[in-house]
Amino acid sequence: MSDEHDNHSAGTTRHAYPIERSDSSASTTPSDQNESVIHQPIPTRPGPRNSAQFEPEIVRPMSPRRTNEDINKMGEEAREELRKHAKALQESLLTIFNRIEAVREEHDKLDNNNKFLQKYIGDLMSTSKITATGSRGKK
Repeated sequence: MSDEHDNHSAGTTRHAYPIERSDSSASTTPSDQNESVIHQPIPTRPGPRNSAQFEPEIVRPMSPRRTNEDINKMGEEAREELRKHAKALQESLLTIFNRIEAVREEHDKLDNNNKFLQKYIGDLMSTSKITATGSRGKK
């Protein structure tokens, strides 16, 4: 197949200077045609700025650094957020502690009631045994 057919089948439009793809097999074997293949240039990333070439008064406005006022304001906002978060955590912890105390009190109350009922049932059983043996002896 020809390159012209490949461009039309892929749905690309023809430009004045078409960019052709080179086949990997073409790079290892010499081509029958002596046409030059144009590759798209690879974009390069610009290097880092050299601030030494600028005067100090010019570098400061170009820099993303913040002023002392901005830094202080941001620091105060961060501290305030931390205070609010710490207060919310303390309130949550206090709520959990109060709930634990309420559950502990309820547990102790139920435990005491359970012991009372066990003693009461034990006493009833003893009384029923005594009355059962006493009534048999009278007959």
